[in-house]
Amino acid sequence: MDVPVPRFSVIVPAYQVQAYLHECLASVLSQSYPDLELVVVDDCSPDACGEIADECAERDARVRPVHLPRTEGPGPARNAGMERAAGDYLVFLDGDDTLAPDALRGIADRIKETGEPDVVVYGHARAYWTGETVPDRAAAHLTEQGPAPFPLTGRPGLLTLPAVAWNKAVRREFAEREGIVFPPGGHEHTPWSYPLLMAARSLATLDRVCVHHRQRRRGGGPATPDERHLDVFAQYDRVFAYVESDPELARWRPVLFRRMADHLTTVLAPGRLPRSVRAEFLRRAGVHCRRYRVPGTHVPPAVRLRHGLLRLGLRRTYEALRLASALRRRTLKGCAKLLGRTRTAALRLHYRVQRRLPLRADRALFADAGGRGYGGNPGALEEAFRTFAPHVRTAWAADPAHHHTVPPGTRRLAPDTAAYWTALARSRYLVHHTGLDAGLVKRRGQVLVRTPAGTPLKHTGLDLREHPAAARGTDFGRLLDDVDSWDHLVSPNRHSTLTWERVFPGRYATLEFGQPRSDVLQRATAADVTRLRETLGIPEGTVALLYAPAYRDYRRTQRAGLDLERLVTRLGPRYMVLARAHPRHGGPLTTARHDRIVDVTGHPSVEALCLASDALVTDYSALMFDYAGLDRPIVVHTDEREAFEAACGTYVDLRSCPPGAMARDEDELIGVFSGGDWCGPRSAQLRAAFRERFCPHDDGRVAERVVRRVVLGEADLPPVVPLAERRPAPSAAAALSRPPLATVPQPAGPRTVTDSL
Repeated sequence: MDVPVPRFSVIVPAYQVQAYLHECLASVLSQSYPDLELVVVDDCSPDACGEIADECAERDARVRPVHLPRTEGPGPARNAGMERAAGDYLVFLDGDDTLAPDALRGIADRIKETGEPDVVVYGHARAYWTGETVPDRAAAHLTEQGPAPFPLTGRPGLLTLPAVAWNKAVRREFAEREGIVFPPGGHEHTPWSYPLLMAARSLATLDRVCVHHRQRRRGGGPATPDERHLDVFAQYDRVFAYVESDPELARWRPVLFRRMADHLTTVLAPGRLPRSVRAEFLRRAGVHCRRYRVPGTHVPPAVRLRHGLLRLGLRRTYEALRLASALRRRTLKGCAKLLGRTRTAALRLHYRVQRRLPLRADRALFADAGGRGYGGNPGALEEAFRTFAPHVRTAWAADPAHHHTVPPGTRRLAPDTAAYWTALARSRYLVHHTGLDAGLVKRRGQVLVRTPAGTPLKHTGLDLREHPAAARGTDFGRLLDDVDSWDHLVSPNRHSTLTWERVFPGRYATLEFGQPRSDVLQRATAADVTRLRETLGIPEGTVALLYAPAYRDYRRTQRAGLDLERLVTRLGPRYMVLARAHPRHGGPLTTARHDRIVDVTGHPSVEALCLASDALVTDYSALMFDYAGLDRPIVVHTDEREAFEAACGTYVDLRSCPPGAMARDEDELIGVFSGGDWCGPRSAQLRAAFRERFCPHDDGRVAERVVRRVVLGEADLPPVVPLAERRPAPSAAAALSRPPLATVPQPAGPRTVTDSL
């Protein structure tokens, strides 16, 4: 009986990585693509690596442990794994690395798309011990545009990628035919990776982070001071011997020389070589640079100087220049720090002087969180100030990079400048949604309006004392001092009012008028929706899903809870995804390259994205409360519910009052859309009840009511339009099946809805 051949053989050499090996093996065995074998090579490790491999083999038949009788080193250990591998393709991991979720599925799909290439090169990210994950900077060479597969001459930039084993999937038959194996010693990746790329007749790339390469705090890597770094010279001898074995490979000699020189310079960095071998290393570096240098090769002057010093073996000159460069950097850093402190002291003095000057009753200062651009609740109120209280001159504080988002007629201020502190000291009205500068001293006569962002779903304020992972070192004493400065708190609904008055106890007045940023959603027309979809490149007839997950406070690294490539593939060409990460995410939500996945994290207006989409897919984001006001489908993906509730706490049980269809995992989510439940009558019924509870005042005139009460002092405010009479703009998908509806009549303003987005 023939034994099935697995698609992948994942080879993991293990030596003194017992603290990380469990996580490494689990990342492989939990892959959504299960057609694999896991070959774990215990390199006679003195710790528990061998036992861990055996325990995994007892639990999962796909694990094949290999125990070497003596320690051979990572290269021979990988060779031992290759000898026992049976899969179509070989995938390599270090014992402390991890495979990204759904990585093997992505690699398998790319192999199928490109016709079984010899090698697939994919992306990786360096996972630092601090929790930071940084994608490789050379990933631009992994673009999937253009013909594939291709020879190395079609994408020579692949030689500039890290020469490592764990960023490539290699066809096993090709590797066996070429006889390319790992050598003994350190830096063993080098004479394996370069010949592999040069020998491959067909290459393909996958622009996706598939491996998280751990960067440990100390030990276990090429950054460790070790005499084995001298092995790098023998490894490059092997590389150039391979080049010299075939005259056709001579074309690659210049780029390989530069890669070698850069590699040697990297090893020379402080902390990598023991002091006792630095002189020997520089001497041998000079020999190699003279031996393999290709005359006439153009390189930048700075690189030429570095390579020349290596080639001439000028150890003292090289180290003197390195020390001078380090001294220059430290001096500049110290001067910058001193100048920064002096500037801060001068600005604080300026602020104290300005606080003694009269308030300007016709000035208002607005800002969003973190110096971001114009928008949100403060943006809606700023527009209402200019419309209903035109005698008040408004200013917006944001980083200069976001000044282009501020509308004409509004003064632009950069935080922590003299003009900003002047406005903070002398403006009568201060409007912000997370708190202004920590140095604010509220003056008598100033009016501070707090506009929290969204209806509270997870715990906030004083309730965070019970959730340290979400609190992240919050100073609760300072929080209460900030609350004492509030005059008004704008609340969208009764749930928010009751929650905030308890967790933010203070003497402020709650204005339960609705969510100001929802006004633009209610005022938009079908024509506005069409224009917004065109600017985002959404084809006509496409169902656009806005995917906006919440920030997970309990995770040190954020990731998408869905495999978006699989989602759009399963749903078919009618669907596309607009992926938006939380502002605290710090980067794009996905690295996937797909014509039906658009990362809109950097889009300046979440309201525009809501209007352009046909449905919202989220987990625990407060955006669902705003989106419900549009009366469009909402699908809740409740992955990691127990972890989220334990770490953050929740005020609303979405299981008892969901805004629409719910899915516990990715397959259920796909079923919700493929089966039509996302827009069915049950979904509409749930959404109606959700709107009634959380959107009672969002009729398009919320900001107007706030301005009339706070600035104009009016008590008789415009009545709230009942829910049944509101007509928000239909989505593009809904507009195809029903006639256009009139929107709620609005007072004339200076800007159109599209302009305000």
